[in-house]
Amino acid sequence: MAEEENTEGAIRPQFPTGRVKRIVKLDKDINKINSDALLLVSRSTELFLKFLAEKSAEVAIEKKRKIVKLDHIRVAVKRHQPTGDFLLDSLPVPTQLSGKPPAEKTRPAPVTDKPLPPGTRRIDYFFAKSANEAPVQINES
Repeated sequence: MAEEENTEGAIRPQFPTGRVKRIVKLDKDINKINSDALLLVSRSTELFLKFLAEKSAEVAIEKKRKIVKLDHIRVAVKRHQPTGDFLLDSLPVPTQLSGKPPAEKTRPAPVTDKPLPPGTRRIDYFFAKSANEAPVQINES
C-alpha cells in the first residue's frame, strides 16, 4: 500500500489538470475525458516537450549559442522525422538570414479610410506644411 502512494506521486503531472482538460475538450468530438486518459495526455505532453527542449538545446550548443531560438527548434524538429511530420507545418515561417540590415521603420500612413464628419479635420492637417507656404519668420525686438 505504501508503494502505491509513492508511485502515484511520481506520476503526478506538472501541468494543471483543469487546463489540460479544457484544452482536450476544445476538440468537438470529445465530450468527457477519463481521469486516467487525462493523466496520460498530460504526462505525454510533458515528455514530448522535454524531448523537444533537449534536442533544441543540443542544436543551440552545436551552433555555440546559449539561448534556444525558434530556428534551433526548427532544426531539431527536422532532424526527428516523426516529429517533423506533424509539427513542422505548425511552426512559424523562418526568418530570412540575408546580409542586409533590417529596414528602417517608417511611420504608417494616416488612416483615411473613414470619411470625416462635416466641419472636422484630421490632426495631421494642422502639422502638415503646404508646398506654397513660406517659412515663418520671427522678429526679435
